[in-house]
Amino acid sequence: MLLVRLNKDLKMMEKCKQIVFFGMLVLSCFIFSCSELDEKKANQEVAIEVLSRTIGADKLNIFEFSLEPNAIKKDAYSVVNNGGKIHIKANTPIALCRGTYEFFKNDCNSLVSWSGSKINIPEVLPQVNRQVTSPYQFRYYFNVVTHGYSTAYWDWKRWEKEIDWMALHGINMPLIGGAHEAILYRVFEKLGLTKPEIEAYFSGPAHFPWNRMGNLNGWDGPVPDSYYQKQIDLTHKMLDRMYDLEMTPIVHAFAGFVPKGLKRLYPDVEMRELGWGGGLPLENNAYILSPKSPQFIEIGALYIEEWEKEFGKGEYYLADSFNEMDVPQSPDPEEAFAELAMYGESVYNSIKKANPDATWVMQGWTFPYHRDENGKLFWTKERLGSLVSKVPDDKLLILDLANEYNHVFWKIDSSWKMYEGFFGKKWIYSFIPNMGGKVPLNGVLDVYANIAVDALEYENKKNLVGFGFAPEGIENNEIIYELLSDVAWSHKRVNLDSWIEKYCIQRYGAYPAKMKDAFELLNQSCFGTFTDHPMHRYQFRPYDKPQGVEDHATVHTSQTFEEAVRTFVACSSELDESDLYTYDAIEMAVQYLGLFIDQQLLFFLDEEGENDHLELKEIMDILLVMDRLLESHPNHKLDNWVNFARSWGDNNVEKDYYEQNAKRLITTWGGDPVNDYSGRVWSGLIRDYYVPRWINYHSDKSGNQKNNMREWEEMYIATPGVSSVETYEEPLNVINEMLNKYHLY
Repeated sequence: MLLVRLNKDLKMMEKCKQIVFFGMLVLSCFIFSCSELDEKKANQEVAIEVLSRTIGADKLNIFEFSLEPNAIKKDAYSVVNNGGKIHIKANTPIALCRGTYEFFKNDCNSLVSWSGSKINIPEVLPQVNRQVTSPYQFRYYFNVVTHGYSTAYWDWKRWEKEIDWMALHGINMPLIGGAHEAILYRVFEKLGLTKPEIEAYFSGPAHFPWNRMGNLNGWDGPVPDSYYQKQIDLTHKMLDRMYDLEMTPIVHAFAGFVPKGLKRLYPDVEMRELGWGGGLPLENNAYILSPKSPQFIEIGALYIEEWEKEFGKGEYYLADSFNEMDVPQSPDPEEAFAELAMYGESVYNSIKKANPDATWVMQGWTFPYHRDENGKLFWTKERLGSLVSKVPDDKLLILDLANEYNHVFWKIDSSWKMYEGFFGKKWIYSFIPNMGGKVPLNGVLDVYANIAVDALEYENKKNLVGFGFAPEGIENNEIIYELLSDVAWSHKRVNLDSWIEKYCIQRYGAYPAKMKDAFELLNQSCFGTFTDHPMHRYQFRPYDKPQGVEDHATVHTSQTFEEAVRTFVACSSELDESDLYTYDAIEMAVQYLGLFIDQQLLFFLDEEGENDHLELKEIMDILLVMDRLLESHPNHKLDNWVNFARSWGDNNVEKDYYEQNAKRLITTWGGDPVNDYSGRVWSGLIRDYYVPRWINYHSDKSGNQKNNMREWEEMYIATPGVSSVETYEEPLNVINEMLNKYHLY
């Protein structure tokens, strides 16, 4: 009887425990659910703040927003006029921003761009009932080198503006620097490297991208000690905002590159010297660990641990070990393939050891670009297959960067075809619409509008998870980025003619008949051709082209382009109230006048020729007019670049250093093969650099012009400041005067 009672008591106690446990479980689920709801509500508010900053808080009272997450991986939104309010419903904050921006674009003829915005709300709200799902899980953005050519010295205010732009354009996977140098510095210190050994490794901030990819060591460094904490602080702000918007940023990992001083700590470690075609001294060559070295995985894991200790758990880590460089490997083919597999395995394992859930990200630019000594593709299907063979399919993401290059420039099969859907690894379809931040109008719009669908419809595409664009420099060719942002949300090919008509109405407020004619001509000329490095003659050193030899300037020139510019500018009487039209007219006129200058400089240099030409002073005077026109443009100004750089300094010495590093990147860069590579057509750079460079060279009678010019370039870089110039009160009038005066054909 006692035993029965005891059993009943025990059962009752067990039942009570179960009730308590169940109650606690319900309570914890309730708390978790509330917490999740609070987080979603907070993320919705962050998205609305993006819209408030970019579109205007006073324009948001026409909306009802709802963020309703679901199990679908791909972002989706709906836009419905429910009889008084525009209801935007989305499953992610990015989709919420994109859906709202799409309503403003398509239904209200508005636009948000780097050079300015035009936001309209009609008195009667348009009827709309739209449901959109992106065909891609990820919309990717940036190139490793964008963070040299454009963002190197941005502050938080400029980054906030860019993150807002990303959100409106539906981008959810940006590639960022991620305070790589600050974290790697900590790792090197923990290993026992000295400050001089570490400083000999890092370059100047504008050159960090190539430092990260192993193309160089130590160039234009070291940076001031205060830089690293500022880099950490800025990255926290960037990541916090990106995570609030539920973006999935890609950050850098350890790719095997180490300071030469590591030999002091590990005398037996195998390090291989790398050579890149940047023309830098040998002392700036990088060193990579052998994949057999235990330090490869040890340092790589330590890096991830240190990064995640500072910023929290990461998900996608980028590491490129052989960007545009020969792979140091055995001459024996069998051993060489085995070594490639070991490199891939070592990079992946260095990430996996610290974070088994993380994915390794690899840029695909070098695969179709890199040729061997016989001009054949180095990265054959067998070689690339070996490199990725020991990495699980779901733990590698390949950024297939340069699809327009394969299609238009190299005229070879797309990489995703050559490598059969990248062997089942995850991959992202992408373009590189810009090299070096060059400004000239360039690129085949029809290609950008349509060829991505080929990959979507490809039977063997395997694990295609995203679409993106990876320009080396931004704030140029804005029409391309608006177009690509739309392509990222489209399952079908884009009707380019109707898209351009909408774009012009969104950007300028109207689409007059002459504007239609202008774009037809532009699509037959500068937007119907693709040049990887569009550069003007006046941007090269005066001695780069021997007299009497055909010019190597590469900006598109044709009678069709001249007619396109004149037709575009002829719309000024109808569109002169539009700032965005004025900015675009300035860009086109400056490009046209630059081509005229190129032509005159060729005549001037060919002294034995029969061509009549302007004297050098008049040629330079036209360049100065171009400079003053650009001073009215919000983006194409050296002042912007220099001011961002100087803002990182705590004193004049530091400010001068950062300015010098920033100027070097966009002028001499580093060595002869990349001199003038960036090719910016900027106010301030024209009047302070290109013009005096030509004048000084041709007035120098010393017989030592080349060396003197290089000394002058270094003096320019080391001299702080940008000269001032007044803007034109009526730039459109000046443009018309110049076009009437100077003719290409």
